[in-house]
Amino acid sequence: MEIKKRVLAQFHRPTGAVGHVVGWIMGRRSSNVARNRWAVRLLDIQPTDRVLELGCGPGVAIAGLATRASRGLVVGVDHSQVMIRQAGRRNRAAIRAGRVRLTHLPVEQLSIIDGPFDAALAVNTVGMWPDPTARLRELARLLRPGGRIALVSQPRCPGATAATSAAAATELADQLAGAGFVHLRTGMLDLDPPVACVIGHVAPAR
Repeated sequence: MEIKKRVLAQFHRPTGAVGHVVGWIMGRRSSNVARNRWAVRLLDIQPTDRVLELGCGPGVAIAGLATRASRGLVVGVDHSQVMIRQAGRRNRAAIRAGRVRLTHLPVEQLSIIDGPFDAALAVNTVGMWPDPTARLRELARLLRPGGRIALVSQPRCPGATAATSAAAATELADQLAGAGFVHLRTGMLDLDPPVACVIGHVAPAR
């Protein structure tokens, strides 16, 4: 049981040799790749967009975002140095071209990031944030008026079902609404369990 807890902890904050293996798994597991690519498509990234990913992990979504923001900028942050290194290797060419920047940073320190951004993405990380609604308010300030955010959740608890995913979507939507985001919409990806994505927008400037 203790070993299992330690392994699970690595999926929250990968460190050391075990964390490297965890990152390798996250970067190649078919469901993870499908989930990230789907979320990137839903964000409708444009060529000149500036995009922020929170908890970028091994950089799977970063690669997809950078392909679409071909004349823009993608910024990835993660609280794991191991993940930043793996994301850097996966996106080496885009980093050299100045289209991707990666930063080792906890979500509580978002205020030091230079905005504004057109879009933001967080895949299976919001549940690990301290005070998610407060973090989302900070994110809203980093987004342009009308900017969009996608929050993605695929529950990993034992016995998770479609109902578990629906409950996760409701919770994400409530958090976005509480942070002032508007025009919320929810999508589901048919995996096992289903993946929920809630997209919200910053209110347009008056």
